[in-house]
Amino acid sequence: MAKIGKRLNALKSGVDARQLYPLGEAISLVKANANAKFDETVEVAVNLGVDPRHADQMVRGVCALPHGTGKTVRIAVFARGDKADEAKAAGADIVGAEELVEQIQGGKIDFDLCIATPDMMGLVGRLGKVLGPRGLMPNPRVGTVTPDVKGAIDSAKAGQVQFRVEKAGIVHAGVGKASFDADKLEENIRAFVDAVVKAKPTGAKGTYVKKVALSSTMGPGVRIDVSSVASA
Repeated sequence: MAKIGKRLNALKSGVDARQLYPLGEAISLVKANANAKFDETVEVAVNLGVDPRHADQMVRGVCALPHGTGKTVRIAVFARGDKADEAKAAGADIVGAEELVEQIQGGKIDFDLCIATPDMMGLVGRLGKVLGPRGLMPNPRVGTVTPDVKGAIDSAKAGQVQFRVEKAGIVHAGVGKASFDADKLEENIRAFVDAVVKAKPTGAKGTYVKKVALSSTMGPGVRIDVSSVASA
C-alpha cells in the first residue's frame, strides 16, 4: 500500500472521518484544505442504494451546473455538411466523420465530450468498445446524440456534466473549483444531487441517497449530512 504523504495526513487531522458535516461546513473544510499549487477541482460523490448490474437500477443523466465547472471542455463532434459547419461555428474543437473514426481507432482521443448527429451513429457505433469504457460514447439520453449540435455544444461549454453510476453504486462529478465562492459551490452541489435524485430508477428500493462526500483534487474527503443536501 502506498504511503500517505505528510501533507495529506496533516489535512486529514483537521477532518473527523466519522462526522457528518452540514453542507456549508463541508464546503468550508474542503476549500480550506485545497492548498495545492493549482486550482483544485471540487468533486462530489454520492453513494446510492442501487445495484447497477440490474437494468432497472441503472442511474444515468445530465446536469446543468448553475455556475459551470470552471473547466475548459474539449468537444469532438461527428457531423457532415451543414451540421459540421454549425459545430465549428459553435466552438467544437474537433469535427469530422470517417477521418475522426480513424483518428480515435489509432488511439488519439484528445477530447472530453463527444457529440454526434443521429445520422452519424452508424459510423460512431464502430467506436463503442473504445469510447464506451471512457464514458465518451454519444447517447441520446444525455443529449449527445442530437440534430441540435449548437445547443449541445453551448450546454457543454456552459457547465453541463454527465453522470453514470459505477459498479459500486457511486455517482460522482466535478462541481467546480476550490477558487469558487462557497455559495456558488453550494448551488452547484445542490443542483447535481437534485439531478441524481430525479434520475432515481424504478428498481431502486429502500434508501436511495445513502452517503454524500465532498473532496478536492488533493484534499481529504468530507462526509456530508445527507439531510442537508437531499430529501431522498
